[in-house]
Amino acid sequence: MRPFEGIRVIDTTHVLAGPFAVYQLALLGADVVKIENPKSPDQGRLVGGGAEFAGRQMGVQYLTQGANKKSLTLDLKTPRGREILRQLLKNADVFTENYRPGSLEALGLGYDTLKEEFPSLIYCSLSAFGHTGPRKAQTAYDNVIQATSGMMAKTGTQATAPTKVGLPIIDYATGLMGAFALSSALFQRSRTGRGQRIDVAMCDVALALSTNYIMEYHLTGAPPRLEGNNHPHFATSGCYETKAGLLMMGGANLAQQARIWQVLGRPEMVKQTNEERLADRARETSLLAELLKARTADEWEKLFMDNHVPAARVRQMDETLRDPQFATRNMTHHLEHVPSLGRDLTVPAGAFTFEHGGPRVDTSPPALGEQTDEILGGLGYSRAEIGRLREEGII
Repeated sequence: MRPFEGIRVIDTTHVLAGPFAVYQLALLGADVVKIENPKSPDQGRLVGGGAEFAGRQMGVQYLTQGANKKSLTLDLKTPRGREILRQLLKNADVFTENYRPGSLEALGLGYDTLKEEFPSLIYCSLSAFGHTGPRKAQTAYDNVIQATSGMMAKTGTQATAPTKVGLPIIDYATGLMGAFALSSALFQRSRTGRGQRIDVAMCDVALALSTNYIMEYHLTGAPPRLEGNNHPHFATSGCYETKAGLLMMGGANLAQQARIWQVLGRPEMVKQTNEERLADRARETSLLAELLKARTADEWEKLFMDNHVPAARVRQMDETLRDPQFATRNMTHHLEHVPSLGRDLTVPAGAFTFEHGGPRVDTSPPALGEQTDEILGGLGYSRAEIGRLREEGII
């Protein structure tokens, strides 16, 4: 039995952060009903993979976190659509949304309203800046939050900064934070029986990823310096050119830096304290840049790793996916002949393992509204009623 079997999630989130949060629960057994407007579905369905996928409303952004979910089309702007939502919430444990703060309140679907009807419901909102503060009504995406939070200004070198992180790191970090908050709220409810309001802000998450720099700023009054691919304190933890390829070394602690200098045949460079390392950082950096050009990045990686020093040649994604280590971790799941695509599909699974009852992919990402008739039938709607709802554009 997986942790969230028997837990039902009614999910109205779209794009990346919200769907990714709910996907974590779906992998762990939650019964997830994804609600989308029939005339304006999740825009993630239209992004990624090219025209073939977008034309089917099965874009990569959606496919990445669409497995293990059921798809219901429902126009929540209509009274009938809101009525159906309330029927679904009668047997739900979690309701998730990531609309602009105030939008659902205007439709009578805000937390203060729904908690009166469903006191045990966990209501999770994900937004750019949260539901409090002067910026609560503003919207944003990952790249805008990277700019707002100071992350871009910290990324890159003097010549290249500010630089956006290549991955949508804030979206996925917000999704993981949301999944953690949902798990915590469900655990709390198991003890108290009470529902909960969760307010997750992307900008808060971005700042949480920068906590050490925030603390340093409060201590010193100076914003973080640009270090590019180098460590802010130690020369033995940084990126260097080699005879062929770039090498990232992680000689962070004293023992590791000692092993690096021993491997390089320069034992006189070993330092006994971090203060000594910091004082000699410029000289160490220059010497490492010279010595590491003697071999290729692959050769250095093996040599350092064999001597218990973290090091890696900088790789492209396709190389990583071919690495035998990756195959042993079951981070992806291969689905054969997905009906909505007419082809096989590999989707992400969990980023951790359990001894038993861990994350698992059971069903492929559904087409838009694929389970609408099934879900409404379960609520007692007849085929004729479902047909009329479809004619009226409610589903």
